Amino acid sequence: MHHLQLKLAALLASAAAVSCQNYTQLARTLSNTAQIYQPGSAAFNAAVLRWSNFSTPVANVVVVPGTENDVVETVKFANEYSLPFLATNGVHGSITTLGKMTSGIEIHMSQLNSIAVAQDGSTATIGGGVMSKNLTDALWAVGRQTAYDHHWASTDLETVTGTCECVGYMGPGLGGGHGWLQGRYGLVSDQYVSLNVVLANGSLITVDESSELFWAMKGAGHNFGIVTSIISKVYDIQYPNYAMETLIFSGDQVEDVYSLANQQWFTNASMPVDLINWSYWYFDPTIDAEKPVIAMYLIQEGVQTVDAAHTNPFLQLGPIATQNVSGTYRDLAAWTGISLNDTPCQKTGNANPRFPIYLKSYNATAQRQVYDLFNQATTNASTPFSDALFMFEGYSQQGVKAIGQNATAFAYREDNLLAAPLLTYAPNGPAVDAVASELGNKIRQILFEGSGEISLNTYVNYAYGDETPVAWYGSEQWRQNRLSALKEDFDPAGQFSFYAPIM
Repeated sequence: MHHLQLKLAALLASAAAVSCQNYTQLARTLSNTAQIYQPGSAAFNAAVLRWSNFSTPVANVVVVPGTENDVVETVKFANEYSLPFLATNGVHGSITTLGKMTSGIEIHMSQLNSIAVAQDGSTATIGGGVMSKNLTDALWAVGRQTAYDHHWASTDLETVTGTCECVGYMGPGLGGGHGWLQGRYGLVSDQYVSLNVVLANGSLITVDESSELFWAMKGAGHNFGIVTSIISKVYDIQYPNYAMETLIFSGDQVEDVYSLANQQWFTNASMPVDLINWSYWYFDPTIDAEKPVIAMYLIQEGVQTVDAAHTNPFLQLGPIATQNVSGTYRDLAAWTGISLNDTPCQKTGNANPRFPIYLKSYNATAQRQVYDLFNQATTNASTPFSDALFMFEGYSQQGVKAIGQNATAFAYREDNLLAAPLLTYAPNGPAVDAVASELGNKIRQILFEGSGEISLNTYVNYAYGDETPVAWYGSEQWRQNRLSALKEDFDPAGQFSFYAPIM
């Protein structure tokens, strides 16, 4: 570990020394469609702008590759001048380790956005810069779709993508990747057939099941290379139509709501494959002027109305309000507030740290304790966190658990729930950053203690940054050993160490 830290420090020092380097030499090696943005330009400013404005990476130049080989040439150039480099796309990662890049080259993947479906319709080749919504829309556009008698016949295609429309497809997948369809097919990374990867030495290789690196790319991939394209499994759409029932509860009902969720899905039964349950906590004084509300989403596949067997038990708790909607898979992001037009997809200059934890079930007592903390933090007259959001994501798990627990670097297939407070606030110096860190970690610690688990399990794609590799990649020693050995083989200088580094 000390060896890698010294190497990284040397890279950062070299980058500062050549910050005024003329990039004409690099431009000569790139394709005609590649672009280089210098600081001060509008294109540069737009490329480096991130969703979370806290502990952000700093670049001296942005390279926008037009081909996979442009990534190769950029990495070779960076190595020649001992420059750090960081590949970006959706720029939604808010982990504090990104701030360790204080100079260097940002490789902005946006032009590598091609999507090509194989002739047999079983796979698609997807560029490293493709966004989740673009992939969903492109696959749905293949073939035609007809509706009759409330049933659907379709030759359209789908695959597992991240839930939020404005995130990249590749980034979430390299950390495992949760999605609406994971109950059917598994995680985003479980769909990978092969990956084209530019390694730290500038070589472009294809990684598939014959490679020892394939295991690591599916859960810890950002530690090993830049993925320029992948071949992914795709599927015929079986159930294009969806329905959602939203039930708004008072915070006074927190124990009842989550005790019922446990009874329905996590202690006495499992989440049905066609059902997803999310919930948000947020302060909306137009609904409750004193405390945050609980918005419970029941999302069901293949129906026009969510089955009463799922909704009636919650309706009996007496929600403040309810709403029913129906549509298709492509409506889910808008229904849950994460479409391109919604606040989570806007770059507002706010800091957006998250503090994720995986759970197997809810602890109603812990839910009450963290609700009370969240209530105090969001409703105080002087709070910077009035726009904070607490997310609880409960996906169907059959497809995830059908794959062996040890089959990939993603370590948390046995967990059923992903909880994460999102403490949105306007940056105002280190004091408020410290308050956010203390609050987020206190909330997470309460949930951890209430879980009865012996190790903290976190989702690397939501990570705050202080969790340690054991929390990101699994507490089993063999996992840590395998990842460390692969890191020494494929990235001995630790050049891919700005996002949740293994070592």
